[in-house]
Amino acid sequence: MKNFTQIVLIFLFASLITFGQQEKGIIGSNNWLNNWTEFKPNQEDYGEPTKILTGNIVENTTLHKREVYLLLGNVFVTNNATLTIEPGTVIIGEYKSKASLTITKGARIIADGVQTDPIIFTSNRSVKRAGDWGGLIILGDAPTNKFGNGSVSSFYTQLNSTIYANANYGGQNLEDTSGILRFVRIEYAGNRMNNGDYFSGLLLGAVGNQTILENIMVSYSGGNAFEARGGLPNMYNMVSYRANINDYKFNYGAQSNLINSLAIRFPYVSNSSGSRCLQILSYDKREQVDFTKSGTSVVAKNLTFVNDSENLKSEIEMGLVNEAVYVGHNASLDMNKSVISGFNPAVILEDKININQENLEKIKFSAMYFNNCKGNIFVEDNSNNEDLENWYGNSAFFNVYSKSDNAETFIDLRNKRRPDFRLRINKIIASNEVDPDLRDN
Repeated sequence: MKNFTQIVLIFLFASLITFGQQEKGIIGSNNWLNNWTEFKPNQEDYGEPTKILTGNIVENTTLHKREVYLLLGNVFVTNNATLTIEPGTVIIGEYKSKASLTITKGARIIADGVQTDPIIFTSNRSVKRAGDWGGLIILGDAPTNKFGNGSVSSFYTQLNSTIYANANYGGQNLEDTSGILRFVRIEYAGNRMNNGDYFSGLLLGAVGNQTILENIMVSYSGGNAFEARGGLPNMYNMVSYRANINDYKFNYGAQSNLINSLAIRFPYVSNSSGSRCLQILSYDKREQVDFTKSGTSVVAKNLTFVNDSENLKSEIEMGLVNEAVYVGHNASLDMNKSVISGFNPAVILEDKININQENLEKIKFSAMYFNNCKGNIFVEDNSNNEDLENWYGNSAFFNVYSKSDNAETFIDLRNKRRPDFRLRINKIIASNEVDPDLRDN
């Protein structure tokens, strides 16, 4: 018995050491991407539709795993109804009608999948492409920093008074709940609209902090993968893969936690207007927002941002690689224990931000791992970042810098079926001194 106890204690001690070593970037004693994620969705056969979803869902409704649903046009869950989706259910968005699903303010979605049986939203095209259909929109009653309510009416092709009412979001209920999204995949969403804008794979409009958002993967989005406009969304174990625009976008006073989440970018998959892993803004147009209200504030912990380049230097020279993180005026970011690997540079701050102690205390980077980036933290359109390097390079922030290939940095990112983006322990060399080559711009 004594020997058994000693063995257990040794095992636990070894596990704690390993877990501690992996504290930067996405963490977990096991690879939590296994079973529910899919990095080659175009090879999946989800079956033919057996039922159609169209128009308004005005009463409590359950979608069953035994059926395959075709989402036709703009579908709204209204009248405070709850849409329940069983684990393993497949919902296919129609390409021709630019299908979308909107959970309106006051309504709820309970899409509670399981690791071995995720809920799937995907495209109906035989050859699937980013932006085949609209996406999933969830609208709540939490605050934004806008004057009046927000609206997503521009997303819909047919407008009438009912559509306008269903498109509104925002209120004063911090603890509002729009339901549950857990173990959900959203594939090939992000359709381009007539005004030139794009749907997001998952758009959260003023979602309250009681909404459960865990283990959600958005892949091949033609627009943003995840977008939060206001609200207090708490997001855990998110995965963005091959998004054309931003992986995670927060705007209009969102007060959000983004924890243990992943974004994988590719240099040839991006929008010409700029694509980042994380974009934090407080407004698009100043006249839209009330500056007496809180600006956007994001706590980002244990994130891994990877640019999967075959030839980083060449692709930077061709203008194919952007920054990983962009922080706008009047926005706050507290980012720690995260990995940024292979970007140009790692972070850009909007040129409207005055570089002084007050503003830098609102934009925090601590215990970070900057790897193989051409420069670290810059002000927009400014090639001199000495002040920022001196500030964030201070040993008190515990930021470290390295220059390693992605294959050496992560456990197994080349495995297309079961990739593992946790840090490879004992194979990387890090320092809190900025590598001169990484400073070179």
